[in-house]
Amino acid sequence: MLHWALIFLVVAIVAAIFGFGGIVSAAAGIAKILFFIFLILFIISLFTGRRSRV
Repeated sequence: MLHWALIFLVVAIVAAIFGFGGIVSAAAGIAKILFFIFLILFIISLFTGRRSRV
């Protein structure tokens, strides 16, 4: 999922360079949402991975 966030971030940067305003805001918004979803899943996996299986 982090891969998709980076792809949308690159699309947003390229669109910003060429001046496509609507595409920039849409791609940046999608990248931001995917990044936060990835971050939440990463934190959840940190807590669930620390359980001992004794």
